[in-house]
Amino acid sequence: MELSQLPFSQACENNQRPILSILAPKLTNSLHLLEVGSGTGQHATFFASQFSHLTWQASDQHCNLDHINCRIKHFNLPNLPAAIALDINQTWPIHRYDAVFTANTLHIINRELVEIFFTGVARITTTNAHLLIYGPFNYQKRYTSDSNAHFDLWLKERDPQSGIRDIEWIEALANAQQFELIEDVSMPANNRLLHFIKR
Repeated sequence: MELSQLPFSQACENNQRPILSILAPKLTNSLHLLEVGSGTGQHATFFASQFSHLTWQASDQHCNLDHINCRIKHFNLPNLPAAIALDINQTWPIHRYDAVFTANTLHIINRELVEIFFTGVARITTTNAHLLIYGPFNYQKRYTSDSNAHFDLWLKERDPQSGIRDIEWIEALANAQQFELIEDVSMPANNRLLHFIKR
């Protein structure tokens, strides 16, 4: 399949360089990163091209792997292996990682899966591993913008258990799995990048 025929996200294209500016100084010593929910695969191919020292392992639900792997095959990067199936509720990799990245996932999945996400990440990461989460968040149960409020309504209409998460809840879930919030960075389009380290 031609690259132009593969699923494409303009949001991924817009946010990859701002995200890179935050990830670059944090991943200098990381060797094995798992991306949870690779979506179109655009982040995987872009970031793998920027972090040649790091093996970037893309993952997603089995139904999305074909188009992700078509994109990966097109770029043919030595540090970007084929994407693997990851069902948050069932199958997590056996391999252990010193970094995990996920973008625009925690508001899409239901609340129970958000909790399972953190227990799964804790199980497959080493001490001092980085956990980097990109997306929109609420603070003290308040939206950071009108657009986020409208987005949250849209999310809940399609699944009442989805929605923009409260940062306080996310931090509590992370803390319960020995992840400490080190930095909370404001990003374009009313998003945040949360940087946790496993203690």
